[in-house]
Amino acid sequence: MNDRTRREFLAGTAVAGGAMALNSVAQPAPSDPPLAMSIARWKGAPVADEGLGKMATKLTEEVIAALGGMGRFVSKGNTVWVKPNMAWDRTPEQAANTNPDVVGTLVRLCFEAGAKTVRVGDNTCHKSTVSYPNSGIEAAAKAAGAEVVYLDKRRFRKMDLKGKVLQNWPVYPQMIESDVIINVPIVKHHSISTVTLCMKNLMGTAGGNRGTFHQDIGASLSDISAFVKPQLNVLDAIRILTAHGPQGGNMSDVKRMDTVAASTDIVALDAFGASLLGHVPDAIATVKAGYERGLGQMDYTKIPHREIEVA
Repeated sequence: MNDRTRREFLAGTAVAGGAMALNSVAQPAPSDPPLAMSIARWKGAPVADEGLGKMATKLTEEVIAALGGMGRFVSKGNTVWVKPNMAWDRTPEQAANTNPDVVGTLVRLCFEAGAKTVRVGDNTCHKSTVSYPNSGIEAAAKAAGAEVVYLDKRRFRKMDLKGKVLQNWPVYPQMIESDVIINVPIVKHHSISTVTLCMKNLMGTAGGNRGTFHQDIGASLSDISAFVKPQLNVLDAIRILTAHGPQGGNMSDVKRMDTVAASTDIVALDAFGASLLGHVPDAIATVKAGYERGLGQMDYTKIPHREIEVA
């Protein structure tokens, strides 16, 4: 399958989030364009940490349903790469990696939509043999039927990114050659880029000296985002890391938001994520650069969207 075909996705019609979801934005009529973004917030009874798995699963199901279902993005026989943040030797409670139940739910939904193969993997910062299992993502992904890939450093291949900063850069071919890429970051503070969200998460598709990205973080992340072009971005804000990111480790920096959002617009979703951390979106270098690059809209209220409350 050629690159252009891989990057195109099926148009779909937005559907209701489910009987337990309450609309805060009117459901579009069938003639309206498909939604570009959906946000699901938990509004039910408070959920203890031990019950977060079921809540994360429900929020993820509802936010994908609101976009028209996984079948809008995944077709029968597709190979899908689910790209979470699983870079750090941290437990789910420490909010340095993507919530494992969000990842596991996305894998299941991909198979239900007809995917032939679903792979999960990341170019980690800590050793993958430690961060994969300790993140909880490896077990959740395997339980849902995914192939968990430990990236082989020797397989990264230089590709022409045609970027403003990143020209030829090593990228993991198996990710890029997938029919569908689903980008699944967690909302976190970052000591250099201020936030780490969807665009920052795509650093995990690249090899080489990634420290170079931070010399011009906005342009660099715009380059890699423009090249990878994930068909779907899903933002985990069940727990967010408010300080000392990207590794975290101090539980006092973790905040429950009980929210999952999804979008075809990577900039709009990053702008929303930045606001959850208390930032004005256009003050974030990556969001501003992505918007100026034409990768998306900085104000998500200007795109077709739906906000739902889930109980």
